[in-house]
Amino acid sequence: MFDYPVTLTPDDGTVLVTFADVPEAITFGADEDEALLNAVDALETGLSFYVDARKSLPAVSQPAAGQKTVRPSALECAKLGVYQAMTEQGIKKAELARRLGWHMPQVDRLFDLRHASRLDQIEAAAAVLGRHIEVLVA
Repeated sequence: MFDYPVTLTPDDGTVLVTFADVPEAITFGADEDEALLNAVDALETGLSFYVDARKSLPAVSQPAAGQKTVRPSALECAKLGVYQAMTEQGIKKAELARRLGWHMPQVDRLFDLRHASRLDQIEAAAAVLGRHIEVLVA
């Protein structure tokens, strides 16, 4: 769902990583493996800017043949899915807090990609939005 295509560019002995869909996410690594590992953190940071600014998440483009993709960690994907559902439905954080019976700081932490929210909290937020969380181990 959040598998963003990456561009890997050799850059003076390192590998530069950029995302056409999330231009705020830029990183590098000593080699391709390290660059892709660092790309997860860069992507999460870049997407957090959209969440903090209460903007819609960037659409994921189709990768070119053979192009690698990177996705946020599982917990962050769940949070981003709930955030995306909330923005698609035009629901503000205050309304989500009311529906959940939570205080605003709890909702703020739910969408903080650096905060280790509990999965049951994310499931509760998804449920009040008419959605559910699916976990797939592939």
